[in-house]
Amino acid sequence: MTHARSYVVALTGGIASGKSAVSRRFEALGVQVYDADVAAREVIARGSDGLQAVVAHFGGEVLAADGTLDRAAMRRRVFGDDEARRALEAIIHPRVRAWMHEHALADRGPYCLLAIPLLAENLAHYGWVDRVLVVDASEALQLDRLMRRDDIDEALARRMIERQASRAERLALAHDVIENHGDEAELDAAVTRLHESYLQLAARAR
Repeated sequence: MTHARSYVVALTGGIASGKSAVSRRFEALGVQVYDADVAAREVIARGSDGLQAVVAHFGGEVLAADGTLDRAAMRRRVFGDDEARRALEAIIHPRVRAWMHEHALADRGPYCLLAIPLLAENLAHYGWVDRVLVVDASEALQLDRLMRRDDIDEALARRMIERQASRAERLALAHDVIENHGDEAELDAAVTRLHESYLQLAARAR
């Protein structure tokens, strides 16, 4: 008997909106969360074809002594160089998408979550997801959290926010929205409510 694939919910949100706090709550309910940031590290791990492709393009100086990617060297290499950054993204992003797809297809739960920070910017590549959940926070709250989290000034925090898709663009994709104002009990309740909803949707989809 073929396995009916898990129902797939893509979780996204702006920087410092609270995606990790939401992910952790779903994980506590036994839901598998596949994270694009984790995938980005995995696909260029030591010995991977992704790392071979990075070295083929950028040269051996981006490798650390232990054969892993020297992230600091790589950051210096692409910092302020749009062409180099695009070349690196062209190697990493398709592999991340393939990694996410493989893990979602192999998942055995009723549903799984894909944590994809830049979903709005890459939506065309994720046409196979069933539903989109957006974690939303006001820009003022994002700014405050980001400045405290990364210990940066407001100007830099604003630039980081502006580099992403706008709140309106993200909300336009959403089937579901969690308003994250920082109230833990509200967040718990919102996740519990959506968990029940996703279990029902997953059951109907089988």
